Amino acid sequence: MQTKIEVISKFQRKEGDTGSPEVQIALLTNRIRHLTEHLKLHPKDNHTRRGLLKLVGKRKAMLKYLEKTNLEKYRALKTELDIR
Repeated sequence: MQTKIEVISKFQRKEGDTGSPEVQIALLTNRIRHLTEHLKLHPKDNHTRRGLLKLVGKRKAMLKYLEKTNLEKYRALKTELDIR
């Protein structure tokens, strides 16, 4: 799992950018992968499962926004993050 700073520096548009959709989607994807691994070890942790589902929904909404506003960046981000 990458650290938050590594993810931000990889996907930021310019120096100091932490709020662009690309950065936010990358951070959510990193967190989702971490929680998925946690749930493999602790399958009965329903509190974490609910949080994971909320994060997936938030990421889906951001991806939909990015697809609507900038299709090229949307496609590039999906392939780079390996999102289906």
